[in-house]
Amino acid sequence: MKKKILVFVLMIVLVFSSIVFGDEKNEDIVVALGKNLSVEQRGEMLNFFDVAKDVKIIEVSNEEEREYLGKFIDEKLIGTRAISSVYVEKLPEGEGITVESHNITWVTNDMYRNASITAGVKDAKIIVSSPVKVSGTAALTGVIKAFEDITGEKIPEKEKEIASEEIAKTAKLGNEIGQEKAEELINNIKIYIIDNNIKNKGTIEKVAEQMAKDLGIELTREQIDQIVSLMKNISKLNLDIEQIKGQLKDISGKIDKITEQNIEVKSILERILDAIVNFFNRIFG
Repeated sequence: MKKKILVFVLMIVLVFSSIVFGDEKNEDIVVALGKNLSVEQRGEMLNFFDVAKDVKIIEVSNEEEREYLGKFIDEKLIGTRAISSVYVEKLPEGEGITVESHNITWVTNDMYRNASITAGVKDAKIIVSSPVKVSGTAALTGVIKAFEDITGEKIPEKEKEIASEEIAKTAKLGNEIGQEKAEELINNIKIYIIDNNIKNKGTIEKVAEQMAKDLGIELTREQIDQIVSLMKNISKLNLDIEQIKGQLKDISGKIDKITEQNIEVKSILERILDAIVNFFNRIFG
């Protein structure tokens, strides 16, 4: 009799547990859908992301795209509708950022990932998709909004704007010199100026020119000016090279090689002054 009662109680507990856990939402996942998706397209995106029916959904509008990207890229690329959508899952600390995309023609996975780091996003699985081929400009705003929703922490407007500038200028440069070259160049310069705490415009320009030369890239005056303007803004953010390495685990070794470079960025006058200071330091200790 006692055994039958025990079995009955266990069955009730199991049934109750399945109801509770079945209804429990995963608060570490948010989907940001383009506001101009049709009902059918919304369903297509949710199926593609393979999420539960009760997943947290937010929207990204074309107005929000324009707010952050409008000053950096041609309006034709932004368009008049927000279509690209994003799945964002918060991962355990130390997992880093991963990005995959589908039907995105203008922005690459690494561009999303690097710009997300600039915006302060960390330890996240990001999937960008669209039911039709689009540039993917709405997706970065979607990543940021979804990450804010998951963590409950507001990302400063300055970081959002600079991340948008980074993704826009990298993609635009990619159209001119090739996507892979543009991604590598921008990321190398960014890592070097952050690691060396470089904020001076002239010094940033020298780093950009040397990095481009090392990669066999010839830049126009306009391209250099655009890169320097971006890096000047990035230098104002509180970015840490060790945190960046933690988010870009797959290229942490490459980051070490970049930071170990010794680019001569000082003028002749600065080098003379350094030599004088070092001379007197040796004499007077």
